[in-house]
Amino acid sequence: MADLYAKIIGTASNYLYSYVLIILLVGGGIYFTIRTKGVQLRYLLESIRVILEPSDKEDESISAFQALMVSTASRVGTGNIAGISTAICFGGPGAIFWMWMTAILGSATAFVESTLAQIYKRRAEDGSCYGGPSYYIEAVLKKRWLGVLYAIFMILTYMVGFNLVASFNVADSFKVYSFYNPSLTPILIGIIQAVIFGICISGGGKQIAKITGILVPVMGGLYIAAALLMIILHGNMIPGMFASIFEGAFDIQAIFGGFMGSVVMLGIKRGLFSNEAGVGASATAAGSAGVSHPVKQGLVQVLSVFIDTVVICSATAFLLLCSGVAPSADMAGMAYVQAAMNNVFGTAGVVFITVA
Repeated sequence: MADLYAKIIGTASNYLYSYVLIILLVGGGIYFTIRTKGVQLRYLLESIRVILEPSDKEDESISAFQALMVSTASRVGTGNIAGISTAICFGGPGAIFWMWMTAILGSATAFVESTLAQIYKRRAEDGSCYGGPSYYIEAVLKKRWLGVLYAIFMILTYMVGFNLVASFNVADSFKVYSFYNPSLTPILIGIIQAVIFGICISGGGKQIAKITGILVPVMGGLYIAAALLMIILHGNMIPGMFASIFEGAFDIQAIFGGFMGSVVMLGIKRGLFSNEAGVGASATAAGSAGVSHPVKQGLVQVLSVFIDTVVICSATAFLLLCSGVAPSADMAGMAYVQAAMNNVFGTAGVVFITVA
């Protein structure tokens, strides 16, 4: 029975992730990029200015910066570490290039969905804002049932799907330690994560915004600093690193030798999973912000995708490719990242990745 269940889930996942999802999200990104005339590139600098603006009603709505941190927190996670490792181990360095391309297209989708969330947001009795795909689906399509169905699937996606992936990767990072017990350690880690998570959400949306407003910049800053240090220590490897990324990205044999598992597809999948543009979670955060114009929050979400993929995912890729440790399929995931950090920073590097 377990084998049958695994086969059904595996087949469905492969079909959705390799065909339906990529066609919808990449196709949508191309469409929105054309219709907005490349808004994600033309107004990237403007998006940085917008996040510094205060909320319309600072005591009631969260600010544009806080909305950026909440949405970035939903995007940034173990996928930015273990996921990039997996893409390089199976697809090679060239997958990073296609991840960048996916992020550029996804930024346009993030712009549109977050702008819509602002246009159709609602106000609660206490004056705070709330909104997202469920609300603009109901308002524009006049189909409340579809908005409700979306909300149910979104809850299941984050409560079950993404949390399981994140929890697995965190637990997996403990395998390198001598105290690791396969039957006990993952359970304890899960309990600790659940308690911390419960504390974070106990105060509602505003508390989540305050916590992510501190956690995301600190975590992101330290992680990028570690990657920069790795690059500085191995500066002689930088030319070869970029050469391997671009050569691998356009290696005809690697692309067409088995397209659905090729460097292009691995890069696209990693980009889609990481930046989550089109999923709708960031649009929900965007609907909670108080800004003077809906488009401003759309620009904030463009910056969020940029931070997630172009900055943090690239930091992981550069860290790995400059470490001097060669990738292999059996090291995919946290193992490769920890081996890279251990090769340069020793035990301290391994501990840092576990915490990150």
